[in-house]
Amino acid sequence: MWHLRLIAFNLTNITSSVTTTILKSILHRLHPQSNCRLLFVDVTRTKLRYMSSQPKRFCTENMTAKKIGTHNGTFHCDEVLACFFLRQLPEYKDAEIVRTRDAAQLAGCDIVVDVGGEFDPKRHRYDHHQRTFSETFNSLCPEKPWVTKLSSAGLVYLHFGRRLLAQLTQLKEDDRQLEVLYNKLYENFVEEVDAVDNGISQYDGEARYSLSTTLSARVGHLNPCWNSKSQDTEDGFRKALKLVGDEFLDRLEYYKSAWLPARVVVEEAVKGRHQIDPSGEVVLFSQGGCPWKEHLFALENELQVETPIKFVLYPDQNGQWRVQCVPAGLNTFQNRLSLPEEWRGVRDEELSELSGIKGCIFVHAGGFIGGNKTQEGVLEMARRTLQAAAQCPANGSS
Repeated sequence: MWHLRLIAFNLTNITSSVTTTILKSILHRLHPQSNCRLLFVDVTRTKLRYMSSQPKRFCTENMTAKKIGTHNGTFHCDEVLACFFLRQLPEYKDAEIVRTRDAAQLAGCDIVVDVGGEFDPKRHRYDHHQRTFSETFNSLCPEKPWVTKLSSAGLVYLHFGRRLLAQLTQLKEDDRQLEVLYNKLYENFVEEVDAVDNGISQYDGEARYSLSTTLSARVGHLNPCWNSKSQDTEDGFRKALKLVGDEFLDRLEYYKSAWLPARVVVEEAVKGRHQIDPSGEVVLFSQGGCPWKEHLFALENELQVETPIKFVLYPDQNGQWRVQCVPAGLNTFQNRLSLPEEWRGVRDEELSELSGIKGCIFVHAGGFIGGNKTQEGVLEMARRTLQAAAQCPANGSS
């Protein structure tokens, strides 16, 4: 095998065709049987290139992917949710999730959640297991009310949640609607994960029944059974990542597309309540099914409603009307003012005769809701209840 070395000639005054002929002749004399191709280079037009003393620079497009670090072994809902949150952000979209407890490997990660014994947002370290950790949403953001100890899910949501929601909804971070969603999704999704992971009971004392179908419980069931032959958790972790992601996105879609628009409906009803009844204690929705309770309590505070609203009126699916009592709070069955005790459990003509109001259909035995054939009928049921309460305050909430 012949090895040919490239020799540069200074052929300034020789035409390219003559040069080619001469070089072919030389090669033939060197080895008559060789079958060589000649690449002609006009060295008079080529600048000399020297070997650089610097290291060769390789394409690093696939070498700069971000790394999210978390612990290996049994996985839990909080770090799975934290990893899902991060992967929704542009900078972590294609990030590798490194599951390890090895300090050297974690040190090479761009962000670490639920492992490492360190909480340092400046260095993107978000663990909550250290003995000195006691942070809550309220302690880190005093304007927020929640005092549940944070897990890695809550820590990541607190620091990245607004950007996450802006990315998923296309709302701007300073949009008031985005802030409402941010609060709602912590209070009704992430806080539960924080509490379960930190072992915080929902109620004081012994629970009457157990909750075994929570998101945290379903994630836990994806781990290998204690007596399984394989204790590999990687496949289960991937399934858990999809599970929590799908559930979060479904919840976000509901809050954005259904729950948030309801706020506008409730706000208009609250502002126009004196047109329904001079007392200002009755609001009316032109369409039923609107999720109104949380919005009503929030708007009463924001709009500084002095006299609490007692009743909500709305049509049902059959075109008839309902009067529903406003509860004393979100998590109680007690009402601010219940429908009269003597109406409860009575129906139709008997109820109309008893109340003196035409078109009555029913009043629930619990006194929290009633029905009438017309809007005027349910409004009258609300008014009569208000009048009775004014004459006999003992008929109040129950």
